[in-house]
Amino acid sequence: QVQLVESGGGLVQPGGSRRLSCAASGFSFSSHTMSWYRQAPGKERELVAGIASTGRITNYADSVKGRFTISRDNAENTVYLQMNSLKPEDTAVYYCRGVVRGAIYWGKGTLVTVSS
Repeated sequence: QVQLVESGGGLVQPGGSRRLSCAASGFSFSSHTMSWYRQAPGKERELVAGIASTGRITNYADSVKGRFTISRDNAENTVYLQMNSLKPEDTAVYYCRGVVRGAIYWGKGTLVTVSS
């Protein structure tokens, strides 16, 4: 079965960096676009970044452009989100998302808290 497992969350000071990982299994990872979403307290879940199957095409929310970088390692079935220059408003649960055979799959999420 499809599984997505995020890791790397935690408490970060403003201006700091963090790298999130999402380990995928149960499907042909290298053939699928992957995405990171986030949900802040009291807000709707929003797209943060996406990456095509080959890794050559990426897209970002305006709020994270220039600060976050999405990447993937198809040999390791893992997608990453490098987050730099973190701000308090980046505080959220970050989710990995994949669409496999028309069905949407989510990980359980990892909490990133940006606070001094």
